[in-house]
Amino acid sequence: MTVFADVQPVRSLAGQAYARLREAIDTGELKPGMRLREEDLAARLEMSRTPLREAVRRLEAEGFFTRDSRTLVVMTLDHQAVSELYAMREVLEGTVAAFAARHASEGDVALLRDLHAIEAGLLTHPQELARHNERFHSALYGAAHNRYLLKALNALRDARALLGSSTLLDADRAGQAHAEHDAIVSAIEARDPNRAEAAARDHIRAAGRERLRRLVQAS
Repeated sequence: MTVFADVQPVRSLAGQAYARLREAIDTGELKPGMRLREEDLAARLEMSRTPLREAVRRLEAEGFFTRDSRTLVVMTLDHQAVSELYAMREVLEGTVAAFAARHASEGDVALLRDLHAIEAGLLTHPQELARHNERFHSALYGAAHNRYLLKALNALRDARALLGSSTLLDADRAGQAHAEHDAIVSAIEARDPNRAEAAARDHIRAAGRERLRRLVQAS
């Protein structure tokens, strides 16, 4: 079942359409650069075009869709935008790891270690690994115990939805990321904020290099 199936009457139709379209972007069902027609989306969502247009206008305002004549296009981030995004992620996630080393509870640390252990069993299952990676990073953000950092990272998460498929779909990168996660968790366990920040920065920098490499290959 795809995210377009069976919109339930829980929120307004426009709100439902917005939520389903955002989920489709977040999960990669709607990929960057994909061209769409409103009538096709309305048919897939099984609703009229009026609430769909309201949802589409909101997504355009948020930078997820653009228009090419009468066709909707899922936004694509260019090389400069990707570089800027990962530069900001490096700063924020480094700070998160440092904060986690200072403020994480024993339960936070245990959760990170458990998630890292689960990750080891997913290295040969790239789609599941990519989803699990989001859980790991969410737990890391929570371990920092700083609401304003969390808000900034959630804003970046919206932009990350436009990056396309996860770099963890590459087996070599998945193994590297697993080792990098171990370095982050080990530094947090040791209550060493400087080492935790350096490990998190290295991790995001490596992910950014892989993302830019893919972008160059695709151009």
